[in-house]
Amino acid sequence: MLCSRGNDDTIMTSARNRSHKHFQLDSVKIKRAQKALRTRTETETIERALDLAITEHESNRLTVAATERFLKSGIEIKDVYDALSK
Repeated sequence: MLCSRGNDDTIMTSARNRSHKHFQLDSVKIKRAQKALRTRTETETIERALDLAITEHESNRLTVAATERFLKSGIEIKDVYDALSK
């Protein structure tokens, strides 16, 4: 089993969840991502980048949902510093 760490949680990847894929990827981007993510292998780099993309998407989805709930609540916002009228 391989382990990939996220910010707050750990994601476990087992051998049966893996599939063999062939991609033509920009090697410079992979090396830059590898350096930024501090990963040892290209596979680990790509897996970590995919984990980050999934996490970012989930975060954005939750933010949009929270914003919609906030707007639907009918709360009144007052500009106490008169900053928005300028």
